[in-house]
Amino acid sequence: FFFVKMKVAVFVLFALVATALANPLREGIDIQPVNAIMNRVMPLKIAETDACKAAGMCPYQMASEGSQSCVDGYAGEYECNNIDQVSIVSLSDLGSAKDGNDIWGWTDPITKHEIAIMCCEDGTSFVDITTPESPVVLGFMPTETTSVIWRDVKVYNNHAFIVSESINHGMQVFDLKNLRALNGTTVETLVPEFVYTEFGSAHNIVINEETGYAYVVGTKTCDGGLHIVNIQDPTNPTYAGCFWQDGYTHDAQCVIYDGPDSEHVGKEICFCYNEDTLTIVDVSDKANMLEISRKHYNGSQYTHQGWLTEDSKYLFMNDELDEVEGTTGGVDDGENTRTLIWNIEDLENPVWENTFFSSLRSIDHNLYVKGNYVYEANYCAGLRILEFHDPIIGPAYLTEVASFDVSPNCNGVEFFGSWSNYPYFESGNIVVSSIERGLFVLKPNLE
Repeated sequence: FFFVKMKVAVFVLFALVATALANPLREGIDIQPVNAIMNRVMPLKIAETDACKAAGMCPYQMASEGSQSCVDGYAGEYECNNIDQVSIVSLSDLGSAKDGNDIWGWTDPITKHEIAIMCCEDGTSFVDITTPESPVVLGFMPTETTSVIWRDVKVYNNHAFIVSESINHGMQVFDLKNLRALNGTTVETLVPEFVYTEFGSAHNIVINEETGYAYVVGTKTCDGGLHIVNIQDPTNPTYAGCFWQDGYTHDAQCVIYDGPDSEHVGKEICFCYNEDTLTIVDVSDKANMLEISRKHYNGSQYTHQGWLTEDSKYLFMNDELDEVEGTTGGVDDGENTRTLIWNIEDLENPVWENTFFSSLRSIDHNLYVKGNYVYEANYCAGLRILEFHDPIIGPAYLTEVASFDVSPNCNGVEFFGSWSNYPYFESGNIVVSSIERGLFVLKPNLE
């Protein structure tokens, strides 16, 4: 049904692509720095989303749901393997009138309540999933300016920091402890404690919780590179520095390095995903940040995001457009999802050691690591959980051990389905954001 409607609306897609390419200043979205590849990527995603909206499928009209065990490969209508559906909160019940995007989480240090923080085009929803079968939507914080596809959130010191591609949006700062006073009887309209305005729009936010620095990327400052903010006093954030030397950064992970490269142990290192390279930067001295290395790779189309193993020996990376362009090297016309495995024992010379190829054709988006597992949100393929193996002899490798497809109407190389996931709750529950459906609370069975 989805594809019938999408085919009916295909003329809309082509028209919108042409319009978007001719005029990137659409729907309150500013252009990126002039040399950023993102200037070509954003109009394509906008056009697909607009076509889905025109077909009446984004957002998808559905009711929230309760638990469904994964039996014989399905949990209700959702294809699955070793993952049960605990609950689903629809976009409308989240408080949004539009599509979803990013997701993160927070555990209250006093009450131990687990809170899912789901971003949407028009704002951010805060959901108590402590009783995962019956999530409670506590409040919704509207966008600071316009509604757009891209919004991102991270957490530090019991505060949520929210950025968006909306023009003049800035960084919203919300004290999560305020949620303790809410019971979900009504979905409260929330307001930020502070809005940081040293940049307007941004694509993403990265936080090093060990140091209290936020690294905001894809702004119109710093040539789209790292715009660094001291957030140690969360409601009084201050500008701390700028790394622009390698241009636009799409995403990053910044850590106090504790890996095998002894030369850099104890330094603050950012692993940056810079559109066509993996770029590693020493950001310890915010007045004198130094590029350690910069690596290209075969089949590169759009270096998107990645995450370190817990021993900082390896890094897993995704490329958002290699499936679209058919350059993954996969058996199905180069469209099989691939995950790149990098050996980073020597930060000056990271080595692309191996590749995991999925049997499915799907665009990969965001991945995170917990223990020996990699949790991937791969658009139309949904949540995929891969197990990491580091044998004494031979290269490191990944095997898929669990999955849950949050978008049964989507199957292929398209920008629909799962945007991201958060696998770090102590309960073991995973929250996944579906672009067109809402918030999924899932429980893997990995033992």
